[in-house]
Amino acid sequence: MSPKSSFAESQMSFLADDEAPEASLPNGRTPSYIKDHRKRLRARFMVGGAEALPEYEVLELILFRALPQGDVKPLAHRLLKTFGDLNRVMTATPERLKAVKGVGDETITDLKIIEAAAHKMARARVMNRQIISSWDALLDYCHTSMAHRETEQFRILFLDRKNILIADEEQARGTVDHVPVYPREVVKRALELNASAFILVHNHPSGDPSPSEADIAMTAQIQEAADVLGITLHDHLIVGKEQELSFRASGYL
Repeated sequence: MSPKSSFAESQMSFLADDEAPEASLPNGRTPSYIKDHRKRLRARFMVGGAEALPEYEVLELILFRALPQGDVKPLAHRLLKTFGDLNRVMTATPERLKAVKGVGDETITDLKIIEAAAHKMARARVMNRQIISSWDALLDYCHTSMAHRETEQFRILFLDRKNILIADEEQARGTVDHVPVYPREVVKRALELNASAFILVHNHPSGDPSPSEADIAMTAQIQEAADVLGITLHDHLIVGKEQELSFRASGYL
């Protein structure tokens, strides 16, 4: 072993976990220090859970499955730098994810599977349940499903006479600051489902849940149409990045 190679190996052994370079051996195998990092990171997660890890390490754990060899830390940092946080990484479109260096189809598939699982778990906590007693779970579901979308989405939560959630449907998708909503279609769908009440929900990709004049006018039109048919509009929720705004609680309804 030459002095030069001995020095390089000794330097590598002193690298901290978060300084490990993106590397692989000539035969394609993963260097032992990266394998050890993966093992230690998994062990830390099992002991302390996700709360004990920074976002980039949680993302590393996810990437381990799609990328069984090599150092995924640089990719985790690139994804977070590109999208801003873990939630926005998970909800990014496949097209935008693929534009990030190092992201392939397997990585995109794994991210989308985890996103779908999170949505289904949150939805299961509110479907076929009395909304008033499950309000916090409902807000969590709306936030999980919509807070980090890059375009506006308009959803309607339909309730029966006991205020049990019987349907959750996407009514429309729009641009970064507008989504087309037609009051006639909203009340028509409520009649089709034999719903007695409903809750409107849409997101603001800007992150600010404050209602626009168009939001207020549209809500008033839907409420007027619903009142004619004896259907109750319980609330209109606007989902921002960090919090939600309730039209009812804010005095708009």
